[in-house]
Amino acid sequence: MQQALALAAKGRGDVEPNPMVGCVIVSDGEKIAEGFHRRFGQAHAEIDAIENAARAGQSHRLANATAYVTLEPCCHQGKTPPCTNSLIIAGIRRVVVAMEDPFEKVRGQGIAQLRANQIQVDVGLEEDAARILNAPYLKRLTHHVPWIIGKWAMSLDGRIATRTGDSQWISGASSRKVVHHLRGLVDAILVGSGTALADNPSLTARGDTPPRRTAIRIVADSRLRLPLDSMLAKTAKEVPVLLLAGPDATARQANQLRARGIEIFHSRQPNTNDRIVDLFRYLSSERSVTNVLVEGGAQILGSLLDAELLDQCEVFTAPMLIGGASAKSPLEGVGCEKLAGAVQLKLLSSELLDGDIHCSYIVERSR
Repeated sequence: MQQALALAAKGRGDVEPNPMVGCVIVSDGEKIAEGFHRRFGQAHAEIDAIENAARAGQSHRLANATAYVTLEPCCHQGKTPPCTNSLIIAGIRRVVVAMEDPFEKVRGQGIAQLRANQIQVDVGLEEDAARILNAPYLKRLTHHVPWIIGKWAMSLDGRIATRTGDSQWISGASSRKVVHHLRGLVDAILVGSGTALADNPSLTARGDTPPRRTAIRIVADSRLRLPLDSMLAKTAKEVPVLLLAGPDATARQANQLRARGIEIFHSRQPNTNDRIVDLFRYLSSERSVTNVLVEGGAQILGSLLDAELLDQCEVFTAPMLIGGASAKSPLEGVGCEKLAGAVQLKLLSSELLDGDIHCSYIVERSR
């Protein structure tokens, strides 16, 4: 199952809004085939593994074999045929599933169909790892909002800029390369208007290899202050840009920005947090957005933390000390009053990047 989970992770950035799924097929204690969901609209993991068994001349060994699958096999016709039918036809006699699929067209029905065809099904092996792997998919299904990833670079003393606002560059070239890779895996990238005005970012994924996804670039810009000559405005017709506008935005401002190819999402909610929730629900339901990378600034990241909307943190810590009582920290907002109310994180991974330390965390919450 751990091999199947590692295979599933190879689909990150290519399969969304579908889940990442891996499959390993074993016969007489020997692995005879493996597969994973490679791209949205293409074969699911079970079918990929069965086809790989055929390519390797192992089809005759599928009968009475065991398939290890990271998510309940689908039992409905979508862009691809039902995986349950393929497993039944192949003669698989046991299926080990990491977790049930909460998608309404599956949700236990795939397991029931396999059992109805005399296939032994065991559920729950490495379930926690499977849930972490597909946390963005699960959140979108259950809460109808995307998975929110906060990203920041800071000094060892927790500053993202000096007292004068100088911030380029706290992190090194290797860290920035990882950030570009992250941008190429997500559906949307969000910044606040302050960051957009101060840094004039392009928010595109740049690197040696083409990004797997082209993210929608979003600015929480309640008064529509984004300059028409900004990098975002100048490239909006090539890479999508969407502005989150509040009730004070005027039609004249909106029309000028639309003429540059920029989309406007108007929210009538009076405060930032409620407007962002409106945006996230829209992105999930109308744009099939699974995950959003939030790159600052401190105000919007702090607001997301206060509103319990932050799910994952990608933190790059540089070996430097900035100091200064007025130097900015990564998170503003209200914060907690007592340490007992502090947000708890689970470390997923850490790496050393030419002196910087990159840590990935998920926010620990009850399911």
